[in-house]
Amino acid sequence: MPIFLFDLFGNACIGVYSLVNDRIAIIPPQVPELERQKVEEWLKVKVVATTVGKSLVTGALACSNSNGVILPSFATDDEVEAIKSAADINVTVMDTKKTAYGNIVLANDKGAVADSRIEQDHMDKIADTLGVEVVHGEIAGLPYVGSLASATNKGVLAHPLLKEEERKVLSDVLKVPVDVGTVNCGVPYVATGLLGNSYGAVIGMLTTGPEMFIIGQALDVVKD
Repeated sequence: MPIFLFDLFGNACIGVYSLVNDRIAIIPPQVPELERQKVEEWLKVKVVATTVGKSLVTGALACSNSNGVILPSFATDDEVEAIKSAADINVTVMDTKKTAYGNIVLANDKGAVADSRIEQDHMDKIADTLGVEVVHGEIAGLPYVGSLASATNKGVLAHPLLKEEERKVLSDVLKVPVDVGTVNCGVPYVATGLLGNSYGAVIGMLTTGPEMFIIGQALDVVKD
């Protein structure tokens, strides 16, 4: 279960443009097929080549686990169909003003933590789609839990200023060990530069050796 260095559109913020779970990865169709095939091989997933709301910032706008995908209100029917045709997975288009679900929901196949400002009826819809318990939470005192951490079914890597009470919530809900670190030479918004699942991790090209070591320990992967 190795770690691979990667970039998209010449940018090390690979998690802004894509997302992954244990079954699929969603990557913009503008990414060359050879690059998409690398992610497919490395993370042992089926790649869905689609935008979200005709935008390239898929990872910021959508969140997922192996059970489902949450999309913002402006996602198109073609995008929903592309995801559903790739895997037998729940897909929900949220009818809310919030758009960046990738930034405000952190999920694995065991649980999810969401921005404390999300209303309970919307939390219920997220829970139904992802098939897990969803609770409100923060990381480093901030509500953008989806961008401040990356979760797999083996571990969580979170912002270095994670508080102890926040760590307990993540650990209790996601049911995996929680560690802290950075990506891309010191960026604490770790999800912006990291794609991880049970089979490996793909990280931004600017990530340093010490950061790779911490990521490997946190997500239980090793450098290839």
